[in-house]
Amino acid sequence: MREVPTARISETVAEAVQRANYILPTDVKAALEAAARRESNRLARGILAALVENAGIAARDRVAMCQDTGLVVVFAEVGQDLRLIGGTLQEAIDDGVRDGYREGYLRKSVLADPLHRDTNTGDNTPAIVHTRLVPGDGLALHIAAKGGGSENMSALWMMVPSEGREGVIRRVVARIVEAGGKPCPPLILGIGLGGNFETSALLAKWALFRPVGQPNPDPSLADLERMILREVNATCVGPMGLGGDTTALAVHIERHPCHIASFPVAMNVQCHAARHVTVEV
Repeated sequence: MREVPTARISETVAEAVQRANYILPTDVKAALEAAARRESNRLARGILAALVENAGIAARDRVAMCQDTGLVVVFAEVGQDLRLIGGTLQEAIDDGVRDGYREGYLRKSVLADPLHRDTNTGDNTPAIVHTRLVPGDGLALHIAAKGGGSENMSALWMMVPSEGREGVIRRVVARIVEAGGKPCPPLILGIGLGGNFETSALLAKWALFRPVGQPNPDPSLADLERMILREVNATCVGPMGLGGDTTALAVHIERHPCHIASFPVAMNVQCHAARHVTVEV
């Protein structure tokens, strides 16, 4: 059995949350650059070019690419043969977030009580941690710094099963039109189909960790991803909601079996600052 000190996890997380806020993943940056090349709207092209430039400045100067530095969400894949020494996984991750946000001069945006807006915890903790046991003795942490603007435009629908594929497309497109510029497009849309109320939302968020534009291996889901992307971009909401061809960069769908009477569908909206990083400890 492999033993890992929780202090090591904290150090890894502290570095990772700073890197996530400073360095836009290469797949996201490449998608923005490609969108700028094919965009037909002059204003939209200028916005996309500015986003690429902003990402370059953030990486060069090690400054946050957005003033909203996010709520930290972690999908932890924990090996069944791994033993943590010195504390719990939640404590280790929170210590890392606390140190990383302080050292990196990143905005602290977490409230202790949602009903009392003057209860900022002062250190951006606690993180949201989802844990899954996997074979072996490894520890992989998939970390996202999720901004409030895009998260607020996310949605979950307990749909009537007869609504089917067309219903999914209709609901997603209507929500993106309603959201307009609030989630800071261009967007990446994670969609969870099936499971139950909470599983569909987790699937939607997990879908955002897939490399931008990488299709689902299931041909029918890959086709649905393309259809939704086409319809979303046809709305012409455009970058920052100011018009153009590029409302979304990608649509990623994940699926899970569900009850015969149910059709849960969740959409987690991600802005252009798709701050995520995966680390192994």
